[in-house]
Amino acid sequence: MAYDKFKILKSTAVPLNIDNVDTDQIIPARFLKATERKRFGDNLFRDWRYSSDNSLIKSFPLNNKKYNGKILVAGKNFGCGSSREHAVWAIYDYGFRAVVSSFFADIFKNNCLNIGVLPVQITESFLSEVFIEIDRNSRNMFEINLKNQEFKITSSSIKERFKISTYKKSNMSNGFDDIDYLINKKDQISAFANKLKY
Repeated sequence: MAYDKFKILKSTAVPLNIDNVDTDQIIPARFLKATERKRFGDNLFRDWRYSSDNSLIKSFPLNNKKYNGKILVAGKNFGCGSSREHAVWAIYDYGFRAVVSSFFADIFKNNCLNIGVLPVQITESFLSEVFIEIDRNSRNMFEINLKNQEFKITSSSIKERFKISTYKKSNMSNGFDDIDYLINKKDQISAFANKLKY
C-alpha cells in the first residue's frame, strides 16, 4: 500500500518525554481486531489519552491543544515490546509522519519504514535539546530533510544527521512499501526473466 512521499517535513512537534514506551501502550491489544488499516489513530495511546469513563486526560500531551504537528518526539527506547505493526498504523493514521527518539526497538523501526513513518534517531543530548525547545515554545518548528538525512531545530539551525538505509530512503522518498517497489520494477524483472534460459 503506497503512502505519502517523504521529502522535507517542516512542522511543530508533539512531545512525549517518556522512556520505554512499548507497543501495547501505543495501541492496546484490545484494538487489534480490525482487518483494515482504518481508524487506528482514534486509539493511539488510548489508555493514556482517556480515563476509564472515556473522558480526556487533559495532562497528556496529545490532548493538550498547545501541541500539534506531524512530528512525535519521544523518549528513549520507543516502540519496544511486541512486534505489532498496528502500532505504526495508529501513529500514521493519527497524522504523524515522523517519530524522533534517541533509540528505537528494531522491529518497530522497520515497521515504521514499511508503513511511511520516518524514524529519526538522534543522540540523547540532542533529544534533550529538542524537548527543551518544545517546552520553551510549543510553536517552534523543526525540519526533517530526508535527502540530507538531517533533523534541524529551525529557530537555532542546530542540526544532526540520522542514519537510514539507501533502499528504505528511496522507498520513503517515493512513497513505496516493499510491494510497491517490486511493482515499480516489474518491467525490469520481466526483461531479466525473459533472458533466462531454462
